[in-house]
Amino acid sequence: MDPGTHFAFGTHPEHGFVAAFTTTMPAHLGHWFLTREQFEPVPGHPTLFRLTEPDRDGARRARHAVNDLRALGYTVDADLRLDPHPPSRSARPARPHALPERRNRLAQAAAVRSPQHRATPPTTTPATRPIPPKPAYAPTVHLHTGRSR
Repeated sequence: MDPGTHFAFGTHPEHGFVAAFTTTMPAHLGHWFLTREQFEPVPGHPTLFRLTEPDRDGARRARHAVNDLRALGYTVDADLRLDPHPPSRSARPARPHALPERRNRLAQAAAVRSPQHRATPPTTTPATRPIPPKPAYAPTVHLHTGRSR
């Protein structure tokens, strides 16, 4: 197994289709990914997981899990039965730290001011509404006489 491998998939005589995460993968993430791919922990083996309901198209589901994890950028070793066409090493180089790289790019983008917002205030004064001149005459005041309503 390569030193940069994150997951290993295979078959076990007692547990059927199994998967394990290696020490290059944080335990909580390895557990999270494998449970999302329909694997459950094997009691007594902290890093070993078995496929739930292996009789229900288990080989296809295990192959699908291998392909999903590779699509996310993780390095996966698998038995020939679960990976009949392994990816060639020269086709696409593995990115062992794809998630931290993406987080770094997002953090850098969040720290930069958006080009959609102006950096400096406008140089022209805003248009103001002219105030009408005061009338030269005194307005007539109408006083109401009589009863109130």
